[in-house]
Amino acid sequence: MVSLSQIHASNHLISSTLPARLVAIFVGATSGIGEITLKTFAKYTVQPRIYFIGRSQEAADRIISECRTLNTSGEYNFLKADISLLRTVDSVCAQIKEKEKTINLLFLSQGVASFDRSETKEHLHLLAALNYYTRIRFMTLLLPLIRHAPHLRRIISVGGGTQEAPLDATDFPGLRVPFPALRGHLSSLVTLGIEGVSRNEPGVSFVHDYPGTVNTPLLNDMSEEQRSKLTFVPLEECGERHVFLATSARFPAKEGGSDGVKVGEGEEVAVGTNGERGSGMYGIGPDCESASVEVRALLAGLRERGMVDAVWRHTQEEFERVIEVKKGA
Repeated sequence: MVSLSQIHASNHLISSTLPARLVAIFVGATSGIGEITLKTFAKYTVQPRIYFIGRSQEAADRIISECRTLNTSGEYNFLKADISLLRTVDSVCAQIKEKEKTINLLFLSQGVASFDRSETKEHLHLLAALNYYTRIRFMTLLLPLIRHAPHLRRIISVGGGTQEAPLDATDFPGLRVPFPALRGHLSSLVTLGIEGVSRNEPGVSFVHDYPGTVNTPLLNDMSEEQRSKLTFVPLEECGERHVFLATSARFPAKEGGSDGVKVGEGEEVAVGTNGERGSGMYGIGPDCESASVEVRALLAGLRERGMVDAVWRHTQEEFERVIEVKKGA
């Protein structure tokens, strides 16, 4: 386990190690993990320029005010949008591209508490749309800006990294997958989808992490009895750990050296999802450690069955379907 004291030590070096004016995009950051990570990132960085995307203007106004208190030198921009829709993602990315030439960090934490089988207007499973399709869309559209950043080129997707389980190749969106198997199915879908993106991006670092159980608005509908059985990761610790994932050289790109805050003495670069240290694609648990040998073996089996290519083909087909619908609307 990477201790909280190690996390704090690394994060306190950000201002003296990383350059000023880092550009960061936080998607789904008007509450919960996205919000606390955004504010923690603002606290530690020098003159950051931050964009965050969500649906609540009221929450955004509060967050901007709090960020200005934490760091008066930062710039904080809110883009109001319903990011469950791919067409909205396209619009948001176009707005960002008009304003920025490079991006250092893309942090994706959008989600929904509902586990029913509801669909979006684009006929995507809402749960999968937020956890997978829109995230991959943000990655692919913003990668040109991330790729050209002179330093710290990183993408983090908060979800089920290290929680991967069997993947139903007949139902990638998870519309029919039984509820007990749904988290593992979607976790594998996200990991393989990100692997599909990362294989052509050796200069960018990718992290799919599982934060543990964090007391966020996504759990508001949970009963007190259910809550009593859970062990929660404190929200502030969650923010610190995610900023560590975003800035530490423990999670480097495949090509690009030790970009980020230097790894501490006696510590090692993380093992990637393919079992190689410094592979550029990492599955990370709430302790900031890499996925178990068992999970890596499961992922290796999925790769051997051609699931990375199958997931990627399915994803592109869904993008093309929605884009064509949009063009014909």
